[in-house]
Amino acid sequence: MYDSFRAGSATDGTGLAPFCIKVNDFSADYLDTGQAEMFTSNISYQSGQDIATNTWKDYRLRVNEPLRTDGARVYLTGHGYAPQFTVTFPDGQSRTETMQFQPDDAVTFLSSGALRFDPPGGSFPNPDERRKNQIAIEGLFAPTASFSGTLLTSSFPDARDPAVAIDIYKGDTGLDTGIPQSIFSLNKEMINQGRLVKQDRVNLRPGETRTLTDGTQVRFDGAKEFANLQVSYDPVQQWVLVFAVTMMLGLLISLVIRRRRMWVRLRPGAGPEQVDLELGGLARTDHAGWGGEFDDLREKLVADQRSSPPMRVSM
Repeated sequence: MYDSFRAGSATDGTGLAPFCIKVNDFSADYLDTGQAEMFTSNISYQSGQDIATNTWKDYRLRVNEPLRTDGARVYLTGHGYAPQFTVTFPDGQSRTETMQFQPDDAVTFLSSGALRFDPPGGSFPNPDERRKNQIAIEGLFAPTASFSGTLLTSSFPDARDPAVAIDIYKGDTGLDTGIPQSIFSLNKEMINQGRLVKQDRVNLRPGETRTLTDGTQVRFDGAKEFANLQVSYDPVQQWVLVFAVTMMLGLLISLVIRRRRMWVRLRPGAGPEQVDLELGGLARTDHAGWGGEFDDLREKLVADQRSSPPMRVSM
Protein backbone atom coordinates (compact mmCIF):
# COMPACT_ATOMS: atom_id res chain seq x y z
CA MET A 1 0.00 0.00 0.00
CA TYR A 2 2.85 2.41 0.78
CA ASP A 3 6.17 2.71 -0.98
CA SER A 4 9.24 4.88 -1.38
CA PHE A 5 11.76 5.25 -4.18
CA ARG A 6 15.45 6.14 -3.94
CA ALA A 7 17.27 6.60 -7.22
CA GLY A 8 20.99 6.13 -7.70
CA SER A 9 23.31 8.83 -9.00
CA ALA A 10 23.12 7.54 -12.59
CA THR A 11 19.36 7.03 -12.97
CA ASP A 12 16.06 8.74 -12.30
CA GLY A 13 13.97 5.59 -12.44
CA THR A 14 12.42 6.20 -15.86
CA GLY A 15 14.52 3.51 -17.56
CA LEU A 16 13.65 0.63 -15.24
CA ALA A 17 12.11 -2.52 -16.72
CA PRO A 18 8.39 -2.78 -15.81
CA PHE A 19 7.04 -5.75 -13.87
CA CYS A 20 4.01 -6.52 -11.71
CA ILE A 21 3.79 -8.42 -8.42
CA LYS A 22 0.70 -9.80 -6.70
CA VAL A 23 1.07 -11.14 -3.15
CA ASN A 24 -1.19 -14.14 -2.70
CA ASP A 25 -0.45 -15.04 0.93
CA PHE A 26 2.07 -14.75 3.73
CA SER A 27 3.07 -17.05 6.57
CA ALA A 28 5.59 -16.81 9.37
CA ASP A 29 7.16 -19.69 11.29
CA TYR A 30 8.22 -19.14 14.90
CA LEU A 31 10.19 -21.07 17.47
CA ASP A 32 8.66 -21.78 20.87
CA THR A 33 10.59 -18.82 22.23
CA GLY A 34 8.81 -16.49 19.81
CA GLN A 35 11.86 -15.98 17.61
CA ALA A 36 11.06 -15.83 13.90
CA GLU A 37 12.34 -18.87 12.00
CA MET A 38 11.21 -18.17 8.42
CA PHE A 39 8.96 -15.84 6.44
CA THR A 40 7.28 -17.20 3.30
CA SER A 41 5.08 -15.50 0.74
CA ASN A 42 3.57 -17.03 -2.37
CA ILE A 43 3.45 -14.40 -5.09
CA SER A 44 2.54 -14.10 -8.76
CA TYR A 45 4.47 -11.82 -11.09
CA GLN A 46 4.62 -10.55 -14.67
CA SER A 47 7.65 -9.24 -16.54
CA GLY A 48 8.61 -8.64 -20.16
CA GLN A 49 6.12 -10.10 -22.62
CA ASP A 50 4.07 -11.55 -19.73
CA ILE A 51 2.57 -8.08 -19.18
CA ALA A 52 1.32 -7.82 -22.75
CA THR A 53 -0.14 -11.34 -22.71
CA ASN A 54 -1.41 -11.03 -19.09
CA THR A 55 0.48 -14.18 -18.10
CA TRP A 56 1.21 -14.68 -14.40
CA LYS A 57 4.04 -16.78 -13.04
CA ASP A 58 4.14 -18.17 -9.52
CA TYR A 59 7.08 -17.86 -7.17
CA ARG A 60 7.70 -18.77 -3.54
CA LEU A 61 9.37 -15.77 -1.95
CA ARG A 62 11.40 -16.41 1.20
CA VAL A 63 14.03 -14.63 3.27
CA ASN A 64 17.37 -14.60 1.38
CA GLU A 65 15.65 -16.16 -1.65
CA PRO A 66 14.72 -13.10 -3.74
CA LEU A 67 12.79 -13.03 -6.98
CA ARG A 68 15.11 -12.07 -9.85
CA THR A 69 13.50 -10.62 -12.95
CA ASP A 70 14.80 -8.23 -15.64
CA GLY A 71 17.81 -7.28 -13.54
CA ALA A 72 15.73 -6.43 -10.46
CA ARG A 73 15.66 -8.35 -7.18
CA VAL A 74 12.61 -8.51 -4.94
CA TYR A 75 13.31 -9.33 -1.29
CA LEU A 76 10.93 -10.30 1.52
CA THR A 77 12.19 -8.14 4.40
CA GLY A 78 9.51 -8.33 7.09
CA HIS A 79 5.84 -8.30 7.98
CA GLY A 80 3.24 -6.96 10.39
CA TYR A 81 -0.47 -6.90 11.16
CA ALA A 82 -3.30 -4.81 9.74
CA PRO A 83 -6.39 -4.74 12.02
CA GLN A 84 -9.79 -4.46 10.37
CA PHE A 85 -12.69 -2.45 11.81
CA THR A 86 -16.26 -1.88 10.68
CA VAL A 87 -18.08 1.29 11.74
CA THR A 88 -21.88 1.30 11.41
CA PHE A 89 -23.38 4.79 11.58
CA PRO A 90 -26.77 5.57 13.16
CA ASP A 91 -28.58 5.43 9.79
CA GLY A 92 -27.37 1.85 9.22
CA GLN A 93 -24.69 2.57 6.64
CA SER A 94 -21.27 1.17 7.37
CA ARG A 95 -17.66 1.45 6.34
CA THR A 96 -14.93 -1.17 6.72
CA GLU A 97 -11.23 -0.34 6.74
CA THR A 98 -8.07 -2.39 7.11
CA MET A 99 -4.97 -0.43 8.07
CA GLN A 100 -1.45 -1.58 8.80
CA PHE A 101 -0.19 -0.99 12.33
CA GLN A 102 3.42 -0.26 13.20
CA PRO A 103 5.16 -3.04 15.20
CA ASP A 104 6.46 -1.43 18.41
CA ASP A 105 7.91 -4.66 19.79
CA ALA A 106 9.96 -6.72 17.33
CA VAL A 107 9.65 -9.84 19.53
CA THR A 108 5.95 -9.96 20.42
CA PHE A 109 4.68 -7.70 17.58
CA LEU A 110 2.66 -5.47 19.87
CA SER A 111 1.66 -2.82 17.32
CA SER A 112 0.15 0.65 17.31
CA GLY A 113 -1.82 2.55 14.71
CA ALA A 114 -4.86 4.60 13.81
CA LEU A 115 -7.85 4.54 11.44
CA ARG A 116 -10.18 7.28 10.20
CA PHE A 117 -13.76 6.77 8.97
CA ASP A 118 -15.70 9.30 6.91
CA PRO A 119 -19.50 8.77 7.04
CA PRO A 120 -21.06 7.60 3.73
CA GLY A 121 -22.86 10.13 1.60
CA GLY A 122 -26.37 10.95 2.79
CA SER A 123 -25.69 10.00 6.41
CA PHE A 124 -25.92 13.66 7.48
CA PRO A 125 -27.77 16.64 5.97
CA ASN A 126 -24.73 18.78 5.03
CA PRO A 127 -20.93 18.48 4.69
CA ASP A 128 -20.26 20.42 7.92
CA GLU A 129 -22.43 18.06 9.95
CA ARG A 130 -20.87 15.09 8.22
CA ARG A 131 -17.37 16.38 9.06
CA LYS A 132 -18.29 16.70 12.74
CA ASN A 133 -19.37 13.05 12.88
CA GLN A 134 -16.28 11.36 11.51
CA ILE A 135 -14.96 8.44 13.55
CA ALA A 136 -11.29 7.88 14.44
CA ILE A 137 -9.70 4.90 16.18
CA GLU A 138 -6.26 4.86 17.80
CA GLY A 139 -4.65 2.18 19.92
CA LEU A 140 -2.74 -1.08 20.22
CA PHE A 141 -3.01 -4.47 18.58
CA ALA A 142 -1.71 -7.68 20.18
CA PRO A 143 -1.50 -10.87 18.09
CA THR A 144 -1.55 -12.99 21.26
CA ALA A 145 -3.30 -10.93 23.92
CA SER A 146 -2.18 -10.83 27.52
CA PHE A 147 -4.04 -8.58 29.97
CA SER A 148 -2.89 -7.10 33.25
CA GLY A 149 -6.20 -5.74 34.41
CA THR A 150 -7.29 -3.64 31.45
CA LEU A 151 -3.76 -3.06 30.15
CA LEU A 152 -3.06 -4.97 26.93
CA THR A 153 0.24 -6.48 25.91
CA SER A 154 1.32 -9.33 23.64
CA SER A 155 2.98 -12.57 24.72
CA PHE A 156 3.72 -14.13 21.30
CA PRO A 157 4.18 -12.81 17.74
CA ASP A 158 1.78 -15.24 16.05
CA ALA A 159 -1.93 -14.37 15.85
CA ARG A 160 -3.14 -16.97 18.36
CA ASP A 161 -5.51 -14.75 20.38
CA PRO A 162 -5.68 -11.27 18.80
CA ALA A 163 -7.14 -8.30 20.61
CA VAL A 164 -7.06 -4.50 20.49
CA ALA A 165 -7.04 -1.75 23.09
CA ILE A 166 -8.41 1.36 21.38
CA ASP A 167 -9.62 4.90 21.98
CA ILE A 168 -12.64 5.87 19.88
CA TYR A 169 -12.95 9.50 18.81
CA LYS A 170 -15.70 11.44 17.11
CA GLY A 171 -15.42 14.75 15.25
CA ASP A 172 -13.24 16.26 12.55
CA THR A 173 -10.37 13.88 11.74
CA GLY A 174 -8.78 16.32 9.29
CA LEU A 175 -9.30 14.08 6.26
CA ASP A 176 -10.23 16.99 3.97
CA THR A 177 -7.86 19.66 5.31
CA GLY A 178 -5.12 18.85 2.82
CA ILE A 179 -2.59 18.53 5.66
CA PRO A 180 -0.57 15.28 5.58
CA GLN A 181 -1.05 13.02 8.59
CA SER A 182 0.69 9.96 9.93
CA ILE A 183 -1.06 6.68 9.23
CA PHE A 184 0.02 5.42 12.66
CA SER A 185 -1.33 8.23 14.89
CA LEU A 186 -4.03 10.88 15.03
CA ASN A 187 -3.40 14.59 14.77
CA LYS A 188 -2.95 15.72 18.38
CA GLU A 189 -3.80 19.32 17.46
CA MET A 190 -7.28 18.19 16.44
CA ILE A 191 -7.70 16.59 19.87
CA ASN A 192 -6.24 19.55 21.78
CA GLN A 193 -8.55 21.97 19.94
CA GLY A 194 -11.61 19.88 20.80
CA ARG A 195 -12.41 19.17 17.16
CA LEU A 196 -11.86 15.46 17.82
CA VAL A 197 -13.38 14.24 21.09
CA LYS A 198 -12.76 10.90 22.78
CA GLN A 199 -15.96 8.87 23.13
CA ASP A 200 -14.76 5.62 24.70
CA ARG A 201 -11.79 3.41 25.59
CA VAL A 202 -12.33 -0.29 25.13
CA ASN A 203 -10.63 -3.67 24.69
CA LEU A 204 -12.06 -5.81 21.90
CA ARG A 205 -11.51 -9.28 20.51
CA PRO A 206 -12.55 -10.30 16.96
CA GLY A 207 -16.32 -9.99 16.47
CA GLU A 208 -16.89 -7.81 19.54
CA THR A 209 -18.67 -4.44 19.18
CA ARG A 210 -18.87 -1.21 21.17
CA THR A 211 -21.89 1.09 20.69
CA LEU A 212 -21.45 4.83 21.25
CA THR A 213 -24.07 7.10 22.81
CA ASP A 214 -25.35 8.29 19.41
CA GLY A 215 -25.89 4.70 18.20
CA THR A 216 -22.66 4.37 16.17
CA GLN A 217 -21.23 0.86 16.40
CA VAL A 218 -17.53 0.01 16.18
CA ARG A 219 -16.70 -3.65 15.52
CA PHE A 220 -13.28 -5.29 15.53
CA ASP A 221 -13.27 -7.82 12.69
CA GLY A 222 -9.80 -9.29 13.23
CA ALA A 223 -6.46 -8.68 11.56
CA LYS A 224 -4.65 -9.57 8.37
CA GLU A 225 -0.91 -9.92 7.90
CA PHE A 226 1.01 -7.69 5.52
CA ALA A 227 4.45 -8.22 4.01
CA ASN A 228 7.28 -5.78 3.35
CA LEU A 229 8.90 -6.13 -0.07
CA GLN A 230 12.12 -4.42 -1.14
CA VAL A 231 12.96 -4.04 -4.83
CA SER A 232 16.64 -3.50 -5.69
CA TYR A 233 18.10 -2.77 -9.11
CA ASP A 234 21.89 -2.60 -9.47
CA PRO A 235 23.12 -2.68 -13.09
CA VAL A 236 26.81 -2.56 -12.08
CA GLN A 237 26.62 -5.55 -9.78
CA GLN A 238 28.64 -7.74 -12.18
CA TRP A 239 31.42 -5.15 -12.33
CA VAL A 240 31.54 -5.10 -8.54
CA LEU A 241 32.00 -8.87 -8.62
CA VAL A 242 34.84 -8.56 -11.16
CA PHE A 243 36.64 -5.96 -9.08
CA ALA A 244 36.17 -7.99 -5.90
CA VAL A 245 37.65 -11.10 -7.56
CA THR A 246 40.57 -9.02 -8.90
CA MET A 247 41.29 -7.69 -5.42
CA MET A 248 41.22 -11.20 -3.97
CA LEU A 249 43.63 -12.44 -6.65
CA GLY A 250 45.98 -9.55 -5.93
CA LEU A 251 45.87 -10.36 -2.24
CA LEU A 252 46.62 -14.02 -2.89
CA ILE A 253 49.56 -13.13 -5.12
CA SER A 254 50.98 -10.83 -2.46
CA LEU A 255 50.77 -13.65 0.08
CA VAL A 256 52.42 -16.23 -2.20
CA ILE A 257 55.36 -14.13 -3.45
CA ARG A 258 58.44 -14.35 -1.18
CA ARG A 259 59.39 -10.76 -0.43
CA ARG A 260 63.07 -9.94 0.23
CA ARG A 261 64.90 -6.75 1.12
CA MET A 262 68.60 -6.12 0.65
CA TRP A 263 70.79 -3.11 1.48
CA VAL A 264 74.22 -2.30 0.01
CA ARG A 265 76.56 0.36 1.45
CA LEU A 266 79.87 1.41 -0.11
CA ARG A 267 82.55 3.17 1.95
CA PRO A 268 86.09 4.28 1.19
CA GLY A 269 88.59 1.65 2.28
CA ALA A 270 91.92 1.98 4.09
CA GLY A 271 93.86 2.29 0.85
CA PRO A 272 93.47 4.83 -1.93
CA GLU A 273 91.87 2.28 -4.25
CA GLN A 274 90.17 0.11 -1.65
CA VAL A 275 86.38 -0.01 -1.14
CA ASP A 276 84.53 -1.47 1.82
CA LEU A 277 81.24 -3.16 0.86
CA GLU A 278 78.55 -3.77 3.50
CA LEU A 279 75.61 -6.04 2.72
CA GLY A 280 72.41 -6.58 4.73
CA GLY A 281 69.19 -8.48 4.04
CA LEU A 282 65.76 -9.12 5.53
CA ALA A 283 63.14 -11.74 4.71
CA ARG A 284 59.58 -10.32 4.87
CA THR A 285 58.05 -13.80 5.06
CA ASP A 286 58.81 -16.94 7.01
CA HIS A 287 59.78 -19.05 4.03
CA ALA A 288 62.99 -21.04 4.53
CA GLY A 289 66.03 -20.66 2.26
CA TRP A 290 66.78 -16.97 2.72
CA GLY A 291 70.29 -17.72 3.89
CA GLY A 292 71.20 -19.46 0.64
CA GLU A 293 69.57 -16.75 -1.43
CA PHE A 294 71.54 -14.06 0.40
CA ASP A 295 74.78 -15.92 -0.27
CA ASP A 296 73.96 -16.17 -3.98
CA LEU A 297 73.29 -12.43 -4.19
CA ARG A 298 76.54 -11.67 -2.36
CA GLU A 299 78.50 -13.87 -4.76
CA LYS A 300 76.99 -12.07 -7.76
CA LEU A 301 77.87 -8.65 -6.38
CA VAL A 302 81.50 -9.44 -5.60
CA ALA A 303 82.19 -12.06 -8.28
CA ASP A 304 84.05 -9.81 -10.72
CA GLN A 305 86.70 -8.40 -8.37
CA ARG A 306 89.44 -8.54 -11.01
CA SER A 307 87.90 -5.71 -13.03
CA SER A 308 87.08 -3.58 -9.95
CA PRO A 309 89.14 -1.89 -7.23
CA PRO A 310 90.03 -4.13 -4.28
CA MET A 311 87.15 -4.35 -1.79
CA ARG A 312 86.48 -5.72 1.63
CA VAL A 313 83.09 -7.35 2.19
CA SER A 314 81.25 -7.31 5.53
CA MET A 315 77.75 -8.60 6.29
